[in-house]
Amino acid sequence: MTKQSKIHKTRHSAPPWHILESWQTTAWLKVDPEKGLDHDEAEERLTAYGPNAIREQRRRGPIEIFFGQFADFMIIVLIIAGIISGLIGDLMDTITIVVIVVLNALIGFIQEYRAEQAVAALKRLASPTAQVMRQGVIQTIASHKLVPGDLVMLEAGNIVPADLKLLDVARLKVEEAALTGESLPVEKTGALIRELDSPLGDRRNMAYKGTIATYGRGIGVVIATGMETELGKIAELLRQEKETKTPLQQRLAKFGKRLALLILAICAIIFVVGLLRGVPPVLMFLTAVSLAVAAIPEALPAVATVSLALGAGRLVKINALIRRLPAVETLGSVTFICSDKTGTLTENRMRAEVFYVDGVLQEGIPPDFPALLLRALALNNDARRDNNGQLLGDPTEIALYEAAGSAGYEGSELAKDAPRLDEIPFDSERKLMTTLHQENGEFIAYAKGAPESLLPRCVSLWTGDGQEVLQIGKVMSVADQMAAEGLRVLALAYRLFPELPETLTADSIESGLCFLGLVGLIDPPRTEAREAVALCKSAGITPVMITGDHPATARAIAMRLGIAEAGSKVLTGPELARMSLQAFEKEVEEVRIYARVAPEQKIKIVKALQDKGEFVAMTGDGVNDAPALSSANIGIAMGKIGTDVAREASHMVLLDDNFATIVTAVREGRRIFDNIRKFIKYAMTCNSAEIWTLFLAPFLGLPIPLLPIHILWINLVTDGLPGLALAVEPEERGIMQRPPRPPQQSIFALGMWQHILWIGLLMGGVSLFSQGWAYYTGSAHWQSMVFTVLALSQMGHVLAIRSERESLFSQGLFSNMPLLGAVLLTFVLQMAALYVPVLQPIFKTQALSGNELLFCLALSSVVFFVVEIEKWMRRRGWIYRD
Repeated sequence: MTKQSKIHKTRHSAPPWHILESWQTTAWLKVDPEKGLDHDEAEERLTAYGPNAIREQRRRGPIEIFFGQFADFMIIVLIIAGIISGLIGDLMDTITIVVIVVLNALIGFIQEYRAEQAVAALKRLASPTAQVMRQGVIQTIASHKLVPGDLVMLEAGNIVPADLKLLDVARLKVEEAALTGESLPVEKTGALIRELDSPLGDRRNMAYKGTIATYGRGIGVVIATGMETELGKIAELLRQEKETKTPLQQRLAKFGKRLALLILAICAIIFVVGLLRGVPPVLMFLTAVSLAVAAIPEALPAVATVSLALGAGRLVKINALIRRLPAVETLGSVTFICSDKTGTLTENRMRAEVFYVDGVLQEGIPPDFPALLLRALALNNDARRDNNGQLLGDPTEIALYEAAGSAGYEGSELAKDAPRLDEIPFDSERKLMTTLHQENGEFIAYAKGAPESLLPRCVSLWTGDGQEVLQIGKVMSVADQMAAEGLRVLALAYRLFPELPETLTADSIESGLCFLGLVGLIDPPRTEAREAVALCKSAGITPVMITGDHPATARAIAMRLGIAEAGSKVLTGPELARMSLQAFEKEVEEVRIYARVAPEQKIKIVKALQDKGEFVAMTGDGVNDAPALSSANIGIAMGKIGTDVAREASHMVLLDDNFATIVTAVREGRRIFDNIRKFIKYAMTCNSAEIWTLFLAPFLGLPIPLLPIHILWINLVTDGLPGLALAVEPEERGIMQRPPRPPQQSIFALGMWQHILWIGLLMGGVSLFSQGWAYYTGSAHWQSMVFTVLALSQMGHVLAIRSERESLFSQGLFSNMPLLGAVLLTFVLQMAALYVPVLQPIFKTQALSGNELLFCLALSSVVFFVVEIEKWMRRRGWIYRD
């Protein structure tokens, strides 16, 4: 058996590493714990195991992304219509369709390709190196070259580069939120873990790939790399997840299929009626095909894509990166936003906020704050500044250091006059940390820790008037009150020694202490998050907080933000684990706070809400969040603290990790869908007017009112530029004061299909009236008149439907300049078709007289004023009640 095959056998038959002694681990991996691997052995293992990298889901290449834009049903219908139009000789519409389809594909391609590149750039921010010992020499290598058996050196600030069994630790703490959801750093140990089935979070002698060392240092041996790591195993789960279609994709797909069938039926009827009236079959066929092409709103995919692309562009400016274009609109349907607490709703940094000193509970540090307590905060502290002035260390200690610094007590400066002589490190049994300093010829010990551990070691209470008798019960009740408000409470004390103690033990130093005070720390809510939560509620969206923190902390933050009230229920992870999905679904819509929740439980929350018909946005940053992000209707990953796996699974990445950005994205999603809906209303009303005009003329004894070239011209000019300009229509007033759009709601709901039918009929009727009047009064220009009235009526219509409810006169004509420009350009082009001699033979038109043109303009304005009346009736609540 070769050496390489032995390595493979070792890997696949390895026991649970956490129950092995250190010597057993190194023996199993055939590595010298003093010197590490030699270079040749490391190279062989790299060949056997492969690089230490997470295998990504296969990314679509540029060609695949581009051709993927043509897979939409509406695009396929357009291509077929273009081919038919070209075969019968109407090259103008074929060219139009080709241009619009290619434009749509290019816009979609550019946006998706840019998003992929942006995510790739975020990946490159990850730490690419690791410190290892090989052949007895510590060296820095690329982390992807690590192999099982490598000895890795860890210190504060390092990203753990692979799964490690810890051999030696010195007060090492690792932040494992990315893997376990535990928000506070976990203290590591080299001791044996006896429980075979202990969860990852309880394996204190292990460090896992993707977690972060925040304090201390350690040495570990690599036991798994790449896809064999815990992070890699979870990444593998994502390959089984399937993306669901967004509401926009679902609506447009249904709309396109129904529309195609309806158009075919109508055109067949018109064709048959024309034949029965004796119209030449070739002309009737051309008319039917032209009408079919015109009736399909070919600009719809382009308008949808342009709207989404413009929205994505606006969102990236406010720190929301859209990874899939239709996800912009998806946010408009969201009914529940399930958000992580730490970093998204809060600042992701602890802050000393409340102090209890000299019998007084107060917020902040006033000018007369006791200097002794400030010195204790600064000196009994292992936080330190790096070369750039950035504080490194445990988040709690950083908060205490900053509190003292804000009052002018900088720890590094104080340490020059009061150097640390010795210390008794924090441990999980004592729950205390004590440091010994020399100050002004005296020796002073500062102690800090849990109130229940520190207070029994105190014999007196510091006050401004001197030491007094300590009433432990009174202080503990204050500590309990602070903890109930979600604060993490620490107690501080000191003791003076006339000379240096002979022995530095907990019994000799941490006794006879004088109690200084209590400090309450919290990760404070973001200032903009409360307003964002209120906006969510006014928009009919339910914000939900999910955290791995203590229930009291979760409730306190939720109440500050307005997510929950005093009596709101907090559902904990263990309670959730005991509930069946059916039982959970009965109350899931009422729960606003989840505490002590493991990331893998998020998927249960998502599925329960979805089963109740809710549309769920879920935030996440950890590896274990990825399956929930993938199964949510829209998964939102964190750009700053998020893992690569979470970003891969998401639909959107928050570059600033800010809850308020989600709410801004919801607003943008609603605006975009409103504008797409306006375009459908506009295009389908205009198309129905064309159908009514051609369909009713024979029954009124009139000749075919429009030639194929007229239909295609109206379709090109009126559907194109004005339709695209609707994509930049500003948001409606009160857009965030209305409930979310139900995902299953028809795109034609809220009076839209009625508008399409009756305003289309009105537009067709006005056009036929102009034809009938001209035809029966003997005017030779009747066809040019109906052509003009139909085209210009649509311009009045597009101006009137800019808002569902608000009058154009209150909106202002100049509030959408691109649309105004498109309307004016369309009018100029229509006049050119009538009056430019070179164009008249092409469009089969004649120049209208002044009176005829005025008559056409007057008739064209009817539609505008009728739609304004319709909106007035809607505002009064008489029709189309929302």
